[in-house]
Amino acid sequence: MVTTMAKMSSLSAARRLENGAGIHAAVRSDRIEPESADDAQPHEPEEPIEAWSLFRQLYVAAAFASLFIVLCCAVYPAVVWGIAQAIFPVQADGSLVTKTGAYTTDPGDAVGSALLGQNFAGRQYFHPRPSAAGAGYDATSSGGTNLGPLSDKLINGIHDAKNPDGTPNPAGNFDGVKDLVAAYRAENGLAADAVVPADAVTRSASGLDPHVSPENAALQAARVAHARGMSADAVARLIDDYTDGRAFGVLGEPGVNVLLLNLALDRHAAPASAAAAGQQ
Repeated sequence: MVTTMAKMSSLSAARRLENGAGIHAAVRSDRIEPESADDAQPHEPEEPIEAWSLFRQLYVAAAFASLFIVLCCAVYPAVVWGIAQAIFPVQADGSLVTKTGAYTTDPGDAVGSALLGQNFAGRQYFHPRPSAAGAGYDATSSGGTNLGPLSDKLINGIHDAKNPDGTPNPAGNFDGVKDLVAAYRAENGLAADAVVPADAVTRSASGLDPHVSPENAALQAARVAHARGMSADAVARLIDDYTDGRAFGVLGEPGVNVLLLNLALDRHAAPASAAAAGQQ
């Protein structure tokens, strides 16, 4: 009987072990995440990336360079030129001026540009700023003196320039600020201690400045009026007519356009000369 009971106990323990193992297996199987459908499918091998050859890289670079050369050196300038000629042809062609003071696009009719200074030496004309462009007022050689404010040459000038062999070199002579101040006072009948505007005795950075200051023009007005037989008031009115204000009302300083003013003086004097000739 003891043997029978021992066998029954062993059988019962074996069943419990089997049941426990089944439960643990079921629990473990519940915790395992099933594979996704994508993971279950076999992956196709990726195609190898094509390596660019040196020739192909050079071809692409040359193609883009050629494209932008055409766009930037031909198409863009042509478009800008066309728009400029259509909207403001006078300014696009250099603001050329005829003897009558009218603007033109024909260089053959022009006597100058409203944007470029030129020399006037006669007493009947207003004089522009001194120029260091080439031999003076040379539009093909624009430039300044490049002398600093403490330069002895700029202040006192050079009056006895010589070549390396000791012979005179007149081309090397240079009028300094002191020379220009003395000459300006003398030609305009000013006192020896009269204050002179800076633009009357200094050269501009371009050497082609078309304007002088209103103060400079006012000091020259008496000389011009006397030389032309005009009243001081008439000359003063012409100065006001050809004084350009500040750009946009705030930028820069007012300036008198010398070329336009001198052309206006010639037109003003022409009727008087014709009337005088008719009375003779």
